[in-house]
Amino acid sequence: NSECIHFLSLTCWCAHGRYAQKLLKDLFTNYTSALRPVEDTNTILNVTLQVTLSQIIDMDERNQILTAYLWIRQVWFDAHLKWNKDDYDGLDTIRIPGSYVWRPDIVLYNSADDHFTGPMDTNVVIRHDGQIMWDSPAITKSSCKVDVSFFPFDAQQCRFTYGSWTYNGNQLDILNAMESADLADLVENVEWEVLGMPAKKSIVLYGCCADPYPDVTYTLKLKRKASFYVFNLLIPCVMISFLAPLGFYLPADSGEKVSLGVTVMLALTVFQLLVAEIMPPSENVPLIGKYYIATMTMITASTALTIFVMNIHHCGPDAKPVPKWAKKVILQYMARMCFVYEVGENCMSPQPEKQEPPPVQNTNCTMNGQAGPDREISCSTQSNETQLLRNIEYIANCHRDQRATQKRTGEWKKVAKVLDRFFMWIFFIMVFFMSLLIMDKTI
Repeated sequence: NSECIHFLSLTCWCAHGRYAQKLLKDLFTNYTSALRPVEDTNTILNVTLQVTLSQIIDMDERNQILTAYLWIRQVWFDAHLKWNKDDYDGLDTIRIPGSYVWRPDIVLYNSADDHFTGPMDTNVVIRHDGQIMWDSPAITKSSCKVDVSFFPFDAQQCRFTYGSWTYNGNQLDILNAMESADLADLVENVEWEVLGMPAKKSIVLYGCCADPYPDVTYTLKLKRKASFYVFNLLIPCVMISFLAPLGFYLPADSGEKVSLGVTVMLALTVFQLLVAEIMPPSENVPLIGKYYIATMTMITASTALTIFVMNIHHCGPDAKPVPKWAKKVILQYMARMCFVYEVGENCMSPQPEKQEPPPVQNTNCTMNGQAGPDREISCSTQSNETQLLRNIEYIANCHRDQRATQKRTGEWKKVAKVLDRFFMWIFFIMVFFMSLLIMDKTI
């Protein structure tokens, strides 16, 4: 029995092959693929277009080129390729090379391919009623206007415009098979999320020609997955930004305050260069670029203020006393506001005034013009005591001068410390709000 079934199936297959060869010979005896397959030249040939997005291969933001893998299906009716399937043993479809039949010259208008390669030359499926279906895969490179204003939280819209290159709307019309492209077999991309791909038919009148030219535009809506850029570009920048206010917390005598600001500036410059290599040269500055510029400006200002505060800290003994308004505003109010409590005690004590040494009175060592031995000893003792008092007064004056100088220098150092704390809190608040604004885009 199995041998009989195998023999019958082989016989049917051979008979089917003979009918297919006969059909192919009958159909293409007087057929030409050079002319539009219509019975009347005034008849408009309708071509139904359907696009299936299979994969997004690459998005080159710098060159503004989108590379995608598409499946393109074109369906039309050929008036010269019809047959009665009963005459050919019920054969209703045949598959032959696409070069045998006429095919519409529908191309991608906004192609950016260097080699101008079209769809793959695959077989076509011909039905007995003259319907021809041509399915072909294609790797397309299309121009896409990239707007990086909100990078890395941006969304892009790339268009695929298909239309006939030579036939106008009075000869060939393009119809949409569906309202949007088919995304059922889409391979998920690691960087881009596909939101949709709606289709829209347009009829365009070009300046060169009076006839209308129909086309179908598929708009691919993409949204960037920002996790990669957040963890590799944004979070390191935020962490580095919080180091800038800490430069005000370093002791002025450490000698590393300005070095820290310069180091943070160089680190942000490296990240800025990385972003500039990715983005296309455009007038629209990306959001992360604006954040970098704002942070670098803030760090430049903090470094300049650090130099100003260090100049105040290192005021020498020849510096003028701290003004009264500075003592009241900086050493009293700002010190409490910035939680620098240890500054207030010595700063608000009144500055001791330098007292003049009391005049030394001469002692009359003679009595009635006579001088005795006892009187000479007393006069000598009084002279020594007077000299000793003068020496002690000189030492006291020097000590008072030294104390006044130390107090004046200490007050300037305390002013510098309060300013350091004040600028530290100001810049911490600025960095926090800037980081909060940029991170709000990730939610």
